[in-house]
Amino acid sequence: MTPPSRWSPGAEHREASDPAAVVNSKADVLRDLHRRGSPLLLPNVWDCRSARLVAAAGLPAVATSSAAIADSLGYGDGEATPVGEMLDAIARIAAAVAVPVTADLERGYRMGPAELVERLAATGAAGCNLEDSDPRTGVLIDAERQADLLSEVRAASRRCRVDLVINARIDTYLTTSGGAPGARLAETMRRARLYQAAGADCVYPILLSDEAAIAELVAASGVPVNILADRHTPARLADLGVARISFGLRLYHDSQAHLAGVIGELVRPGRTPPADPSRGRSEHLLKGNHD
Repeated sequence: MTPPSRWSPGAEHREASDPAAVVNSKADVLRDLHRRGSPLLLPNVWDCRSARLVAAAGLPAVATSSAAIADSLGYGDGEATPVGEMLDAIARIAAAVAVPVTADLERGYRMGPAELVERLAATGAAGCNLEDSDPRTGVLIDAERQADLLSEVRAASRRCRVDLVINARIDTYLTTSGGAPGARLAETMRRARLYQAAGADCVYPILLSDEAAIAELVAASGVPVNILADRHTPARLADLGVARISFGLRLYHDSQAHLAGVIGELVRPGRTPPADPSRGRSEHLLKGNHD
């Protein structure tokens, strides 16, 4: 495994000389943060600045959003970003913060399991999301085939001596082919069992929002459950036993909407530009004090 060029400040010398030790120490922390009823909050980020803001707020881990990174780099979602550019962005984020980073890898950007593990670990990330629908078509992948992929990724991580935290995204509620609600939940639970057996540390039924279904999945799952904070508050999801809460594109969308509004005010005839609360910070950065 090729070590990343930069490591988080304060890393022990022993760990700095052993990339697997760095990843594993952060993976241990990340895995322990998945607690039912006391969920890990992961406002998904897209660059170093957004990652630093999450860490500065006191959150103990950072998660990337593949769609937000892709858009910020000028690409569409659905593995349209060249894999090298995506991994470079993840590496910069991982080097920018001291807390563990988990990376959204869609379905692996066509990397084989061994390449995926080696290249992801080389970024310094401690975990990843892997989804079970085709990023280009949205069609669900056969559950047994996805379980085989997860099993191969887990086996490759063992061979590389890196204990990556694998979050298995379940897209049964994302596609239009899931059937009636009862059948959709049954398929979600079947996939959760298969993915757990294959070595997943967490399951992520994205867009699942029905409270009874969330509670049933939490009760039946042998691994922590990740839910997208879409219709429920983090407090309510904690009450339901959720162990990990993702925010998807929310922060990125909000930031871009704010930027669009500021720009709109600047170009509106006769309008005085709004006060910029970050002006002092911007001037500080321009003077070269890059902390």
